[in-house]
Amino acid sequence: MNLPAWTREPLVHFLGLGAIVYVVLAWGGEPVDPSSRVISVDAQQQAQLAISFEGVIGRAPTDAELDARIEQYVREEVLYREAIRLGLDQDDAVVRQRMVAKMDLTASAAAEAAEPNDDTLRAFFEENREDYSGQATLSFDQLYFSSESAATAAIEAGATEGEAISLPATIEDEAIGEVRALFGEAFAASALALDPSDEWQGPIGSGFGWHLVRMRIRDVAPGEFEQVRDRVENDWRSAEIEARKQRAFEVLREPYRIEIER
Repeated sequence: MNLPAWTREPLVHFLGLGAIVYVVLAWGGEPVDPSSRVISVDAQQQAQLAISFEGVIGRAPTDAELDARIEQYVREEVLYREAIRLGLDQDDAVVRQRMVAKMDLTASAAAEAAEPNDDTLRAFFEENREDYSGQATLSFDQLYFSSESAATAAIEAGATEGEAISLPATIEDEAIGEVRALFGEAFAASALALDPSDEWQGPIGSGFGWHLVRMRIRDVAPGEFEQVRDRVENDWRSAEIEARKQRAFEVLREPYRIEIER
């Protein structure tokens, strides 16, 4: 049987799941009722406790271990119901955030398991191509100064030399990874943003101090889809999760009237 296209929309699944959860809470088993003094640990609940134990320990529980797990469950249920009865869940930021997180998780679950095809990933790659540039190679000269003010004064005076340090004054055709290893992440990121020029630029900071840089060559090879496919898929999935959460929120928000006192 061919189902309408809208039935395959993840957002429909999300809303349907919400309806199922509501029905289960309303009609299935015992609802969380703080006024109820009856806690039923039936065969199904005991089986769930046994499965939970086995998932953590790697084997089925003994009778004594299952009894201990049941006692723990009863203790948690008693304290949980009493907390609700006393209203401790009201205006609790931690409880609020956990419930929000669970709603977001419900909306994004489909994206977690989605398997995008190459056409989808290639389209995402092209839309965000600048994020997937290949390895950068730099050639530059650098002058070191122990303070930013000294570096600034030097460049204003027409810098010719810096202070002594055991760093190479000239870098030739070096991969950005090696630049990071020599000068640190902050320096490499700043240097990568400089345009080639005959003039000294900076100062830019590093873990050692401050530098003036004369960038001679900055070669950034374009990234190829096949080389970064796994990264593209991870990035696509993250973006899809956020998009689905936002779409679900917009649908859920629609019936609300928001009143903000100014």
